[in-house]
Formats: sequence, C-alpha cells, structure tokens
Amino acid sequence: MDLSEVTALLDPKPLQLEMGYERLPSGGLHVAVRTDMHGCTGEMLEWWVRWRCDTQKYIWWHPIDHTYSSWQGNLSDDTHVGSEHVVTEYFSGQPADDLVIQFRDPSEFFDEDAYSRARESGAVSGVVVGRLGVTHNPPRLPDGRVLGGRLLHIARDTEWGMALRSHFFIGHDLETLGQTAEQIAAQATVEFAQGLLQHAYDEFTFLSRFLPSLYVAENRDVSPPRAPW
Repeated sequence: MDLSEVTALLDPKPLQLEMGYERLPSGGLHVAVRTDMHGCTGEMLEWWVRWRCDTQKYIWWHPIDHTYSSWQGNLSDDTHVGSEHVVTEYFSGQPADDLVIQFRDPSEFFDEDAYSRARESGAVSGVVVGRLGVTHNPPRLPDGRVLGGRLLHIARDTEWGMALRSHFFIGHDLETLGQTAEQIAAQATVEFAQGLLQHAYDEFTFLSRFLPSLYVAENRDVSPPRAPW
C-alpha cells in the first residue's frame, strides 16, 4: 500500500498487509500494525491525543520506550489538529529518536465523502492522522507542513472494544528534497521498520490497560460514570 491508497483503511475488510512492513518504490517503508484494545473506543483515542500528555504521562503510556514529551503549534482544547507533539523515544531496541508529530485534518488523506460515510456507518469511530518528522527540527514546506513521513491511526469500535489500525510511511517526501531511492532506503532500514512495528503494538497495548479508566475519570463532569456492575 502506498500513501495514495490509504482510503482502503476506511473499510473494515482485511487488507493485504495488516501486520508487517514493505519496501516502497520510493525507497521508503510502509509499516502496518493492528492492535486490539479491549474496553477502549475511538472517542477515547481521539481524547487521549487532545489531552496532550506531558513527559510523565508519556512515560505512563510506554514506560520502556518513551522518554520526553512536549507540545507546540495550535493547542486548542477542541481539537488535536494543528498541534505538534515533540517527543524522544526508542523503537524497541533501536537508538533513541527525536520526532515531531504534526497532527493534520483527515481531509488531507481521505476523500471527504468516503470519510463521512465511514464515520456515519460506524466503520470508523476514531481517526488520528499526521505528518512525521525525524529530529526536533525537521524539514518543512513554506506553509509549515512537516516532511519525512506520515502516520495514520484508524479506529473501529466493536462489541469488545476497539480495533486499531496504525499505518506509517517512513521516508516519504524525501525524494522532493533531492534524495534517491537508494539514499532513502539507507535511512529507512528494515531494522527501523521492525522496531517501529513492535513499538507501536506495545505502546497501544500498554495504553489499553488504563485508557478506559482514565477517560471516565477525566470526563466525569460531562459524562457521569456508572458502576461496572
């Protein structure tokens, strides 16, 4: 799957690649991860990103790999779109990476009609998508858009919780900066893909252990909690 084909993520039917990685013609990598998050919902996922965890809470999320978290950009309480998550983390045994995750509107990735139908039908219950830059000062377009990669987290609610599809495109845009496919592949290594795949599965498994309780506690004034019996 190339970035131009991600509309397929709006359909719950199994994809050719649900868990694994592949080398793209550009030299970059596509990494796919599926995580079953019992007791969670897409609404909880979107709220978690809007909550904008500091370093302490980021370490709660993944106490092995996460080390630093701060935020910049548009920090509206109503949306995560426009905010930038500045982090330092390990990818399951790889050296620590500095990253900037720039959260974007789904319309940058999906046809608006197809996206609306998926939300209305329940095929999609939560979406967190963005641009990914390696280093805390990644290359950008004149309008501020980060270059280097993409990430898409697509949630679907089920009777047992949330099925989360996470897809990453590493080394995207670099050809526009004059890099050849060979140069991009040298940076987007198989070892990196393996580490990212394991990391993403682990971090969302960790999150599923406490997200439901945290969401209920932090939203009890607008949505009073009920006893679980």
